[in-house]
Amino acid sequence: MTSTTLAPEFSGTPVRTVTSRRVLRSEWAKFWSLRSSWITLAVGVVLLIVFGAIASATYSPDAATNQGPGPSTGISDAVSLALTGVTFASLAVGVLGVLLSAGEYSTGMIRSTLAAVPRRLPVLWAKSAVIGPIALILTTIAALAAFQLGTLGLDGEKIALSLSDDGVLRSLAGAGVYLALVAVFGVALGMLLRSSAGAIAALVGILLILPGLASLLPDSLYDNINPYFPGNAGSAVYALHQSSDSLSPGTGLAVFAGWVALTLAGAAFRLVRTDA
Repeated sequence: MTSTTLAPEFSGTPVRTVTSRRVLRSEWAKFWSLRSSWITLAVGVVLLIVFGAIASATYSPDAATNQGPGPSTGISDAVSLALTGVTFASLAVGVLGVLLSAGEYSTGMIRSTLAAVPRRLPVLWAKSAVIGPIALILTTIAALAAFQLGTLGLDGEKIALSLSDDGVLRSLAGAGVYLALVAVFGVALGMLLRSSAGAIAALVGILLILPGLASLLPDSLYDNINPYFPGNAGSAVYALHQSSDSLSPGTGLAVFAGWVALTLAGAAFRLVRTDA
């Protein structure tokens, strides 16, 4: 009898390890393959451009004088008019972030995602890393477009500005940074609450409703904490001029980024410690 050595079987499919780069590529593919991503992102960009252009085209010095500027949304310069649509755009990109994360819990796809990425945390970081730069680039371009279109309607007005004026580019870029952080904030809320409806409600409540509810507090307390609410701190990032009751752009960015980081930490903790 002769001995026969059996060669080990070789599978034609190579085994690939899970790396951060591959997780990022998979999230990138998922983002652009969803129709809701295209639509919601387009809505945010269009709202930012259209509302800014309309506000500039319909600007009237007499109407602005009679109404008087508000504490945080005063119509005092061309940048404020051009960025009128930031509030509406923030809701669109925030909802987009929620859908990118909580949407997988609604469909049950999150189980397949976490089975493919057992360490789990790279999924959260990849989703944030995908939507943040996309929102930053597109909304910054939209803010620039809104400002450029607005200069046509403000030709000859005293509040008219150009890109070369002091602080204009910083404000327009700040709007893009703020909206990018809002998109990441939506991802974090979606992962934390694991419900699209609940996360969207929390997003709207935190950014828009919370400052109004806080006005019911005593004036001394309200004046001290009001600038540090996420929505108010974020609006300071893209303000051309700092008002007496708001933070500076740098401080506002640090505060709002801190809120986003805190929410991301909560989402990461729940992602690791609880089942999908």
